[in-house]
Amino acid sequence: MSTEGRYTITAALPYTNGPIHIGHLAGVYVPADIYSRYLRITGNDVAFICGSDEHGAAIPMRAKKEGVSPQVIIDKYHSIIKKSFEDFGISFDNYSRTSAPIHHETASEFFKKMYNDGKFIEETSEQLYDPEAEQFLADRFVIGTCPKCGNEEAYGDQCENCGSSLNATDLINPKSTISGAEPILKQTKHWFLPLDQYEDFLKEWVLKGHKKDWKTNVYGQIKSWVDDGLRPRAVTRDLDWGIPVPVEGAEGKVLYVWFDAPIGYISSTKEWAAREGKDWEPYWKDKNTKLVHFIGKDNIVFHCIIFPSMLKAEGSYILPENVPANEFLNLEGNKLSTSKNWAVWLHEYLEEFPGKQDVLRYALTANAPETKDNDFTWKDYQARNNNELVAIFGNFINRVVVLTNKYYDGVVPAPAALSEIDTQTLAELKAYPAVISSSIERYRFREASQELMNVARLGNKYLADEEPWKTIKTDEDRTKTVMYVALQIASALATLAEPFLPFTSTKLKSILSHAALNAECSWNEIATQEVLLPAGHQIEKGELLFSKIEDTEIQKQLDKLEATKKANEAENKVVEPQKETATFEDFTKLDMRVGTIIEAEKMPKAKKLLVLKVDTGINTRTIVSGIAEHFTPEEVVGKNVTVLVNLAPRKLRGVESEGMILMTETPEGKLVFLNPNEDGVKPGAVVS
Repeated sequence: MSTEGRYTITAALPYTNGPIHIGHLAGVYVPADIYSRYLRITGNDVAFICGSDEHGAAIPMRAKKEGVSPQVIIDKYHSIIKKSFEDFGISFDNYSRTSAPIHHETASEFFKKMYNDGKFIEETSEQLYDPEAEQFLADRFVIGTCPKCGNEEAYGDQCENCGSSLNATDLINPKSTISGAEPILKQTKHWFLPLDQYEDFLKEWVLKGHKKDWKTNVYGQIKSWVDDGLRPRAVTRDLDWGIPVPVEGAEGKVLYVWFDAPIGYISSTKEWAAREGKDWEPYWKDKNTKLVHFIGKDNIVFHCIIFPSMLKAEGSYILPENVPANEFLNLEGNKLSTSKNWAVWLHEYLEEFPGKQDVLRYALTANAPETKDNDFTWKDYQARNNNELVAIFGNFINRVVVLTNKYYDGVVPAPAALSEIDTQTLAELKAYPAVISSSIERYRFREASQELMNVARLGNKYLADEEPWKTIKTDEDRTKTVMYVALQIASALATLAEPFLPFTSTKLKSILSHAALNAECSWNEIATQEVLLPAGHQIEKGELLFSKIEDTEIQKQLDKLEATKKANEAENKVVEPQKETATFEDFTKLDMRVGTIIEAEKMPKAKKLLVLKVDTGINTRTIVSGIAEHFTPEEVVGKNVTVLVNLAPRKLRGVESEGMILMTETPEGKLVFLNPNEDGVKPGAVVS
C-alpha cells in the first residue's frame, strides 16, 4: 500500500464551451478522484490539480454563434463546471482557469525559456486562409475529409471518427466553418516544436521504460504514432483569442491551445501553493515526486508525446510516471455528443437526483471504460443502485446499526470468546485493504469498486450465517460477539468506501461516531489493528445510506433522451426537393375530394396496411393505405380526409384500392391527415 510519497495528480482541463457530462466523469474525473482520495488517506502528500481550459478556436466559435464575447462564454461555463465538480465531491486541491494572470505568466515564461534555448523552429509556411472572412483559420475553423479514414467532417486538428491527429492542411476538400468558403493557402510565420528530434527520447522513456506498467491502449497509441514518424508541430496560431506569443515579430499570434493548456497544470499548482504557503517546485521538479495524468483516449497524443517533449525540452521538469487514459463512454448505445445534446449533464443530474452523487460515482466506476468503450444505460444505473448499493452495502449497514441500537442502546457490546468463523471473518476483513490498494495502484478502479462491495458481502454473509436475531433469544454472549464482529466490518467499510463513495463514507462515519474515537480507523490500520470500534463505544441512530430508485424516475430520463433524439432527427431532416414543374392542365387532371372514413380494419399479414371504406360523396369505395404503424382502425373511423379519387385502381395483396388518401408528416416522422375539418364541409366537396 502506497504511503508517505509525494504525488502530483492532474485531471484533463475541461473545455469551457459547455458543461460536464458523464463521459467526462467516467473517463477522467471519477477515477482521478478515487486515486487522489486513496493516496491522501494512505498517508501521501497529494496535489490534485485541474482547471478550466479557456483558449482555442472553439470558444470564439461558440461566442460568435451566441452573439456574445468569448469572455462571457468562459465565465458562464467555468462557473457551471466548477460548481458541478464541487457539488459532486471531486476533491481538487486547486481548480484554476487558463485565463488567470498566473497562467498567462507561466505559459509565457515556459515558451520564452524554450525560445531562448533554441528549442523551436521558426518557419514561414502556407496556412489555410478564409478569403471571405479575411482571416487565417485555426484548426477547429476548418472541416474536410480525413485522409486516413475518409470521414467527411474531420476537424483541422483531429478526426473524431478514427481519432487521428491532423494538421489542417492534411484535410481533403477543406472548407471554412466561418463562411463556408474554400480556404486558400497563404504564407504566415509560426514557431514549431520539432517532435522528430524527440523520437529517440520517447522510444527510450515510454516504449522501453513503460512497456510493462502502462495500459495497453495508451502504449499502443503512442507506439503507432512514434513508429509512423513524428513531424514538427506548430505551437503558435493566427488567432485573436489566447495567450499572445511573447516574442518580437509575433503580433496577432497566440500560443496554440495544446501548448498552453497542459502548462495549466503547472500554473494551477503554483496558484494552490501560493494560497497554502507551499513551495510549488517539488511537485513538478523533484524526481521523487510521482506525476500522473488522468485523461480520455482522445488526449493521449498530447499528454504522452507533445507535453513530455515540451517538458524534456524545457529541461527542469519531471516526466509523468503514468497516463492511465480511459476509452469512451457511450450513452444508451449511441456515442455521447455535446452538439446533439446526447448526454447526461452533471449539473442537471445533481438537480434531478439530489443526494445521489455516490450512486452515479459507483455506477460509472463499476462500468468504467478502462480498456474498451463501454455503455451507460439508465437501467444499469438503477440496477447498480437497487441491487448493489441498497441490497448489499446499505442492507448490511442498516441491519448492524438497527440491531445494535435495538439490543444494546447503540453501545458496542463486549465480545465473548471468538469462534473459528469469527476469527476467519476478521482475517478476511484485514486482507481487503491490501487487495483494494493493489487494484487502485494499478488503476483498476472497476475491480477495486467490486472488492469494496465484497467487504459488504462478507458482512451480509456473516450475519446471515450467524443469525443474531435468533441467538438473542438463546445465547446472549454469542449475540454480543456477532454484533461486535459485524461492527468491526461496518467500521472498516466507512474508511474503505471513502475513495469511491465519499458522501456515504462521511455519513457512515457519523453514524458510527468515528470522530469520538481517540484514533479514527485509518486505511492501513484496518489490516493491523485488532479493534476498530472498541467495546463501550456509542454509535448513533441509523439512517438509510441509499434509497431504491423507482422505474418512474428512470422512465423520465429515458423520455428525456427520446425527446432529444426526436429533436435531432427533426433538425437534421432534409426537406424533399421540389419536383418537376407541373402545368395548370396537369393539376386539373387531379380530382381531389373530401371523404369520410366509415370503416377500417387491418390488412391480414401486413404490418403497415389498413383497409378503409371511404365515403367520397361520389360513392363508397375501398382504399388501402399504409398508415397502420401510426393509427389503429378505431382511431381513423369518422375522420374527414382528402382523397385523390381519380387515381387508377391498383391491387394490393389481392385487395383493389380505388384512390389515395393524402398525408404529410411531422419532423418527428409522425403521419398526419390533411384534414378538411371546417363545419359544413361534406363528403364529395372538391379540393382545388
